[in-house]
Amino acid sequence: MGIFEEKQRKTQPGTSPEDWVDLYGDSLYSYALYRVRSPQIAEDLLQETFVAALKSRSNYKGQSSEKTWLTGILKHKIIDYLRKESREQLTDNIDGYMDSSNDFFDEKGKWRSGPGHWTFDPSALLDKKEFWKIFYDCLAALPARLAQAFMLREMDGLDGSEICKVLNISSTNCWVMLYRARMNLKHCLGLNWFGDIEVEGK
Repeated sequence: MGIFEEKQRKTQPGTSPEDWVDLYGDSLYSYALYRVRSPQIAEDLLQETFVAALKSRSNYKGQSSEKTWLTGILKHKIIDYLRKESREQLTDNIDGYMDSSNDFFDEKGKWRSGPGHWTFDPSALLDKKEFWKIFYDCLAALPARLAQAFMLREMDGLDGSEICKVLNISSTNCWVMLYRARMNLKHCLGLNWFGDIEVEGK
């Protein structure tokens, strides 16, 4: 890298806004689609993200990667969307989430066939692309509100009270939704990922 190029990179971190779509568009769109489950809404949120990033580009100092910076903006757009959507729904009822889990739970809320115990460290698999494909497939199989609650907690780092405000739910419903989301994900991963590994390792 020449001296001029190095100086230019330091004074103006990141790539040109014209390159954002080509470099990050697909991954950001996929991220948004998993969160909102609507291609049109995901496209709208992505467009809003690029517009907001363009307006605030002077605030980007290169302390994180450009993709991380753009993802952060997209996360805020998604949370704002979920908050607005939840207010319009005006729902605080967990019956639908109970029914959606009938394949795993009986009428008393107990496991029909509980998820198996993992005998190894799942964190060792987090760098495997194949694992994340299965994980997001399992996440997509959850009822939308359960998936939203889980992602707000585990991916966005919101606490219970913040999730309640975004999704317009009570603290009790928040706990139930997070519990059922985690249990359903564990069961799905046990069947579609860890179970296969255990068979192969025999």
